[in-house]
Amino acid sequence: MKLSRLYSNKADRFEPVDFESGLNVVMAEIRLPENRNKDTHNLGKTTLGRLLDFAFLAGRDSKFFLFKHFDLFKDFVFFLEVELQDASYVTIRRGVEEATKISFKKHRAAHQDFSTLPLQEWDHQEVPFERARDLLDGLLDWRVLKPWSYRKGLGYLLRSQDDFRDMFQLRKFAAAHADWKPFLAHILGFNASLVAKHYEKEEELTKKQSTAQTIKNELGGSIEDISKTEGILLLKQKEAEKKQKLLDAFDFRAQDKDRTKQLVDGIDERIAALNGERYSLNQNRKKIVASLEEEQIQFNPDEAERLFEEAGVLFRGQVKKDFEQLIAFNKAITDERRVYLQEELSEVEADLKRVNAELSVLGKKRSDTLSFLSGTDVFSKYKQVSDEMVTLRADITSLERQRGFLHRLQELRTEIRTLMDERGHLQTQIEADVEKQNSDQTSLFSAIRLFFSEIVEEVIDRKALLSVSPNQAGHLEFKAEILDESGNATSADLGHTYRKLLCIAFDMSLLRAYLDDKFPRFVYHDGVFESLDDRKKENLLEVIRRYAELGLQPIITLIDSDLPTRAEKQGSVFDESEIVLRLHDESEQGRLFKMAAW
Repeated sequence: MKLSRLYSNKADRFEPVDFESGLNVVMAEIRLPENRNKDTHNLGKTTLGRLLDFAFLAGRDSKFFLFKHFDLFKDFVFFLEVELQDASYVTIRRGVEEATKISFKKHRAAHQDFSTLPLQEWDHQEVPFERARDLLDGLLDWRVLKPWSYRKGLGYLLRSQDDFRDMFQLRKFAAAHADWKPFLAHILGFNASLVAKHYEKEEELTKKQSTAQTIKNELGGSIEDISKTEGILLLKQKEAEKKQKLLDAFDFRAQDKDRTKQLVDGIDERIAALNGERYSLNQNRKKIVASLEEEQIQFNPDEAERLFEEAGVLFRGQVKKDFEQLIAFNKAITDERRVYLQEELSEVEADLKRVNAELSVLGKKRSDTLSFLSGTDVFSKYKQVSDEMVTLRADITSLERQRGFLHRLQELRTEIRTLMDERGHLQTQIEADVEKQNSDQTSLFSAIRLFFSEIVEEVIDRKALLSVSPNQAGHLEFKAEILDESGNATSADLGHTYRKLLCIAFDMSLLRAYLDDKFPRFVYHDGVFESLDDRKKENLLEVIRRYAELGLQPIITLIDSDLPTRAEKQGSVFDESEIVLRLHDESEQGRLFKMAAW
């Protein structure tokens, strides 16, 4: 399948572009000296690739130039004529104003002009957008891409400047790796089904793990054992049944008996024990307080000295000094003991507070129970038991909800383990498939990597290595590296110039590998010679011509200043028949659209 013609309903503002079967050159000539040092010239060589994408039914994007400048282009209708595998043609009609209504017409002759053909004479008229994509997918019949649509591979066939940044992950593949890696694996000859399933299992696993975490959060972070929950629920349910029977029979004798037993066996015994504990604590408190009050040293050395003098005993200060030292020593011991006594007093008072609080609660409970037993109003008892049933039912509902969460959590854990096993099995299969395709010298991947290396070597006299390997997570990693003389990878591929060369080599090696299959034959490369030195430009042009002779349709764009200087001195680099579009900066007539720059 090749491109044949691109035209519009306004030939005076957009002249038809008739593509050749082999090499096609879009030449932009910078004729004004003041424009020679500019990075961009807005002549339209890049815009042509965007128009081709639009004609191939790219989705509507407000940033796309046709819609961004809608007032300028709303009256345009574009027509793309495509040569099919059986040498017939199909023309795709798409307008800017009604971009989601597509028409198709098949025909036998090339280079037709259906810009004035009435809609009713088209084979398919104003087909809705998604249906039109499906219809075009069938007409193009790029069956090698199945189960993917023709749109999936267009990014490698219409390379803009932005698409030279990464050889494998195109700008349109900015989404998750699961969106493009299986497709890339497929066109390189690997088992894409395994890769896609691996991503699916991983996504499903992530969702299950997220759901499990949500359930854990619902349970408040504490996950009880399912057996314990079931046990508590059973007891609550049995208790509820008993109370319900009691309510149904309107008989409270059993309830009275239970309350009496609870009062005698439980509450009174606990109150007695607490009273004993309170008595003991009060006694301890009294002793501690007494100790704190008694431990005061009453001896005064000054008074003792005065008494000795009155008695006529010579004191001379020494005895007074010894008494003061003794008092200081005893005071130090007393202070330390007081600290311990104060701490013990605090603990006793805290225990007394706790005991008194519990005695207060038990006293109230004892009073309520006695009130129930001595009550003569049966409806009051009925109301009390009914209130208890409400609480029980609320507990049972909460436990049943918790049980449901725990059952679901157990199911999720089982599913997660199963998914992890399945993912691991798929990872093993992927690794085996990658090893097989890498080691098989007759595999499609081996052919592509050979063509790829040959192209790079012919241009820069260095071999290049295309490699595919699974990482620790089982995801495929695609790499392209330029090798030095010893066969070791270098960092040369990191520069923009060589990165662009690798992209060109990759796209062309793909087309050559599928030369005998139902696969597109054209490829569009924008600014193909930029940044290369003269010798490499010549080498690349030789490769492009050779691939055109093999039956491919390379479409390249360049500025005249990027032409190989030596080849240009020897004569014209391109035949006039190869230059399908010549642009220049002298006037609006030199632009792709014959109008002022927007």
